[in-house]
Amino acid sequence: MSEKEEISLRAEFARKGIHILALVIPIGYSFLPFYVALISVTLSALISIFVDISRFRQWKLWHLLAVVLTPIIRDHEFKGGFSGASYILTTSAITIALFPKPIAVAALVFIIIGDTAAALIGRRFGRHKIIGKKSFEGSGACLLSLAIVSFFIPGLPTPIGLAGALVATLAELFTGKIDDNFTVPISSGFVMLLIMHFMEYEEAVIFSAFR
Repeated sequence: MSEKEEISLRAEFARKGIHILALVIPIGYSFLPFYVALISVTLSALISIFVDISRFRQWKLWHLLAVVLTPIIRDHEFKGGFSGASYILTTSAITIALFPKPIAVAALVFIIIGDTAAALIGRRFGRHKIIGKKSFEGSGACLLSLAIVSFFIPGLPTPIGLAGALVATLAELFTGKIDDNFTVPISSGFVMLLIMHFMEYEEAVIFSAFR
């Protein structure tokens, strides 16, 4: 990671503060019908992707938004990468479509809470590096926070939630060039789905919400 790639701690807090706001997606989905949630998140993802394209093309829209968004954009995003917002919104739509509601909600909560805990604790207190700039302290904060929130996911059996929390932590730690906003919810979601399937839960079927 280059010096420019590692944004300031203040910008990291701002970025993760925005990231936490994405909890409106899994929380909203807990109360909304499947199709309402899927359509809403899909439209939001398309808007975010359009903003990214305006940044790539240097359209007028981007110049209007640049003052607010530039401080929290990472170097690889400036070089043509899609933003974390586009990844999390797109992945949210995929996750909602793929998995039963309790798993989808858990998988999305895991990436939002876990990524935030790992980044902020790792940046502030990380002393023992594991992989690159990722630290034992950051990963520990990620696992602990996800283990706690797994108890509060409606309709999700505790052992399955804890297994998902562990997989999400490992995915966050070992994710390389692929954005962890994609790898964490998809990998943890599939593991939770498989465990529910082997435990013979009737709803443990991919694309079950479309039935």
